[in-house]
Amino acid sequence: MEREALTSYRPTKPEIAVFVSGVTSMGLEILAVRVVAPQFGSHIYTVGGILTVFLAALSLGYWQGGKRAGLATNREMSWIMLATAVYVAVVVYSSDLLLAYTSTLALPPRYASLPAVIVLFGPPTYLLGFISPYAAELSQKQGIGEASGHVYALGTIGSILGSAATTFVLIPVLSIGEIGLLFGLTLVATALALTLPSPSRNPTVASVVVVLLLVGAAGGGPAAFDYRGDVVYESQTPHQQLEVVDDRDDVRTMYLDGSRHSAIDLEDPDRHVFAYTRYFHLPMLMTDDPDDVDRVLFIGGGGYTGPQDFEERYDVTVDVVEIDPEVTEAAEDYFGFDRDDEDVTVYAQDGRQFLEETDETYDVIVLDAYKQDQVPFHLTTEEFMQLASDRLSDDGVLFANVISSPDGPASEFYRAEYKTIEQAFPKVYSFRTSEQSSVQNIGLVATKDDGELTQADLEERNDERALGVDLSDEIDNQMADPKTDDVPVLRDDRAPVDSLLDPMVGQRYVIEETGESEPATATTVASPAT
Repeated sequence: MEREALTSYRPTKPEIAVFVSGVTSMGLEILAVRVVAPQFGSHIYTVGGILTVFLAALSLGYWQGGKRAGLATNREMSWIMLATAVYVAVVVYSSDLLLAYTSTLALPPRYASLPAVIVLFGPPTYLLGFISPYAAELSQKQGIGEASGHVYALGTIGSILGSAATTFVLIPVLSIGEIGLLFGLTLVATALALTLPSPSRNPTVASVVVVLLLVGAAGGGPAAFDYRGDVVYESQTPHQQLEVVDDRDDVRTMYLDGSRHSAIDLEDPDRHVFAYTRYFHLPMLMTDDPDDVDRVLFIGGGGYTGPQDFEERYDVTVDVVEIDPEVTEAAEDYFGFDRDDEDVTVYAQDGRQFLEETDETYDVIVLDAYKQDQVPFHLTTEEFMQLASDRLSDDGVLFANVISSPDGPASEFYRAEYKTIEQAFPKVYSFRTSEQSSVQNIGLVATKDDGELTQADLEERNDERALGVDLSDEIDNQMADPKTDDVPVLRDDRAPVDSLLDPMVGQRYVIEETGESEPATATTVASPAT
């Protein structure tokens, strides 16, 4: 009997509305991270703010919908669906502009994303909150408890589907505008279905108008001027937002979640645009004989400028672990990376997982997988550093590109990472990349040799070794060992990376750029939270 009842089940119109509202609300919540992250970052404050706004808006919608449930009709729910679709069109078309405006508000950095999330996603989520109490009122179930339980079960099932589909299917395949268009059209189709079998003229005309708005918003693109230059490629990958931008100085830059990660000079491809990439060569001074360096591992590929430079300059075999295959594809298409080069092998997996599974031994490991506000904690811990040490040869060297301040409150992450690496390596050296005290790239070089190398030793080796890159300025930027008494050793069971990064939120992130031949100027990039 139960099987027959299940096979003969036909959802009612209110049940369809609840299910679609669950799909859309949770889909928009997942999408919100991708919309907001390029401007404000995707750290815990942004994600927590999104969750807070969505829950608050839904709660308010439930409350107001419950007060008005006595007037509920399918036609009323149809208009709510159409109104939500209109606002989705606004989000698709104007998100960049609204993000830029709200980012100028004078708020503490950790709350900076809240106005944008409220303006963009508060209204549609609030409207969708009306659907559940309306559907409960219109339910054919006997009793308040059974009706409400049935409605919220359907809404939750829709939320599960919306979350899973947006995360695993839509974001890897479609753009933000296309996903918004899909949600909007789904809402319009549901609105029309609620008026069947005898739709009246007004809802039908309104549906056509809303569809035109959605298509125009998605086709027209965001209403915003991109100050960075010409966007030659963009994609929403399963891991991040990826953009390739050409500026007016013929510099091509890869942006990941709105932050600069790799750059090449289209007129002078051999130039190190970002000065910190020159520090990648410091391990060649730390090892006893650079001619013995045969195998190099890069954890983090980006535009593959570092791996390509190493392979061409030192005639070494380079393995690159880049978790995002679309980043590698962009490096091939826009940054001159040759995937067919037999001396460079790419692995599309997590860096730690790769080290745990590989039997290879490396002479140099370059860890370049950190972002300013997104640091994979499992690549920061003592256990990971010990694993890296185990995969290095006896004279092997680890280089870690850490984004932090060299001193002050915003230096906590750098000092904690220094202290952590010390647990696995006998000697650790640190190098700042900017004369300023702002947040910047700091190079940590760890050796398995416990012998002390002074600045004079490094200068002598720099003069003697024909590396093809003069590291005199980089050597001059060596820093004294930092104080680490007030910071923790990061371990797998406790790695408070988010709290260590917290003082950096809202701080200037300074990326030194080189001139045509030697480091010259500094470019300051405001953090996503400013």
